[in-house]
Amino acid sequence: MKNLGQMMKQAQEMQARMQAMQERLELEEVSGASGGGMVSVTLNGKGVLRRIKIDPSLVAPDDVEMLEDLIVAAFNDAKAKVEAMVSEKMSELTGGIQLPPGFKMPF
Repeated sequence: MKNLGQMMKQAQEMQARMQAMQERLELEEVSGASGGGMVSVTLNGKGVLRRIKIDPSLVAPDDVEMLEDLIVAAFNDAKAKVEAMVSEKMSELTGGIQLPPGFKMPF
């Protein structure tokens, strides 16, 4: 029974560390860009969009589709960076223990 008690304590400690990491992720920011940096988006560590910056030279009423595509590309770039950052932080938190495939944390 001593091992079970120790496992429960470790699980509670892990849960507390996970909660703290999630709170820190809300404060982290990651930017992604497209069009050679003419469009950039900034997400927090949980993937929430914080800012969009668009070079004024791209704002042309006759070419909205290109601007839309660049925004999507910049968002996807930032989202990939957020996922890499979260993966790295999870690896630090779990001491390198691999989580089961499809197990996404913290969201």
